[in-house]
Amino acid sequence: MKTVHHKTSITMRKTIEDIIQKYDIILFDAVCVICTRWARFLIRYDRKIQFKLVSAQSPLGSALLQHYQMSTEQYTTLLVIKEGQLYTESTAVLKVMQQLGLPFSFMNIGYIIPRVARDFLYRQVALNRYQWFGKTNTCLLPSSENKRHFLEDVMDES
Repeated sequence: MKTVHHKTSITMRKTIEDIIQKYDIILFDAVCVICTRWARFLIRYDRKIQFKLVSAQSPLGSALLQHYQMSTEQYTTLLVIKEGQLYTESTAVLKVMQQLGLPFSFMNIGYIIPRVARDFLYRQVALNRYQWFGKTNTCLLPSSENKRHFLEDVMDES
């Protein structure tokens, strides 16, 4: 019995590692209003579909969080996985914005602010996001127009 569990975890770990290497991923909190608006923004402006969205509350989202040894209960940061590299907090936002091109890439100027200060501000918003912006009762679901933005849907087609 123990061998099967070990084999399954190795298979899951290998699958997650393969996914991380193959796709640039944005993991977002699907019950957070501002996070869902961020995902809608990306669907609208990531015209090249460079990033694939994954809900932190989905099984794949939980597996990604576990892979990076992050809490699956207390989701506190946006995760961006680009070319296999993990980015969090303010750096994650800046990495995404620079990939979207003009005018969004002008946010690269944010790198002149020390990371410690950027991340402090990011954490203030992240930790208060439910109080300030609320929670949503409806999930952002893939539609025929936007399903290519969601990793689970892209993987299902492969």
